[in-house]
Amino acid sequence: MATFFGEVLSAYSRAVEEDDEELDENEEDQEIRKELQEKREVRLLWNPEVSESLTSGNKLPCSDFILAVGHNAASFLSVYVLTSANWDAVGRASVWNERCRAVTGQTGDESACVFYRHKDNPSVLMCQVTCHIAEDQLFQWTQKVFDCLQHRELRVAVLSDCSVADYKTEDYLCGSSAPFLRSLHTSAFGDQPVCQSLEQPNILTGLSAAVLNHCQVHCIAAVVYQCYSDVIGLDSVTMETYKPALTKLGRSIQLDASPNTDILRKFVRSAEVQSNLYI
Repeated sequence: MATFFGEVLSAYSRAVEEDDEELDENEEDQEIRKELQEKREVRLLWNPEVSESLTSGNKLPCSDFILAVGHNAASFLSVYVLTSANWDAVGRASVWNERCRAVTGQTGDESACVFYRHKDNPSVLMCQVTCHIAEDQLFQWTQKVFDCLQHRELRVAVLSDCSVADYKTEDYLCGSSAPFLRSLHTSAFGDQPVCQSLEQPNILTGLSAAVLNHCQVHCIAAVVYQCYSDVIGLDSVTMETYKPALTKLGRSIQLDASPNTDILRKFVRSAEVQSNLYI
């Protein structure tokens, strides 16, 4: 091939080179996608005793699993249940996504998803989740957690935070009665919920929906108590709204009827400080 200046250049096929470049880009994209997928994998980190039991092929005996999703629900367990010395932290879940960048081995969000087990009754398990779990992580979180638990005679109770702005009703004054509870349960749930059912067209979303769906498919007795609140952040009144949800688990979980005021004030004040724009 000759140029206007008489130079002779070797002919080449641009199509081949462009295909090669596209191939390289595709391989690079696949590698990036693979690394991102591995980074977004939900990892359960148990203490040595539990890890050894699970490695041996056993599952954790569990009669009651209480899951708290959201800051108010998790703080309710901290103030009204975990203040006693009857609970041990037995594991946590490591989650990384665009809104929750916890890294294994680092501090920060390590306490954002923690599992506790009752000392006197090891079949009672609780979990506090205050970190964001992305849509593509909901299934694997639920699948991995429930794969560790025995399903026979298992009962699941989920406490979930929600804004009253997301509550749909014809009565526009309903929001004035916030906070209030609504419930949804699986077909296998034989007890009577402590509050009225969630009305249509309201729906559950996020981890609460994923857990309830998993329990429905696997015929596990489960109920979700969703608290609709008009307060952003931690609120003592919203925390107390969850108290009736655990009344039927009184034999397994003893609620502190009069929680320590200093502990309650500590949770509320920490939330006020974090929400202050001038700090």
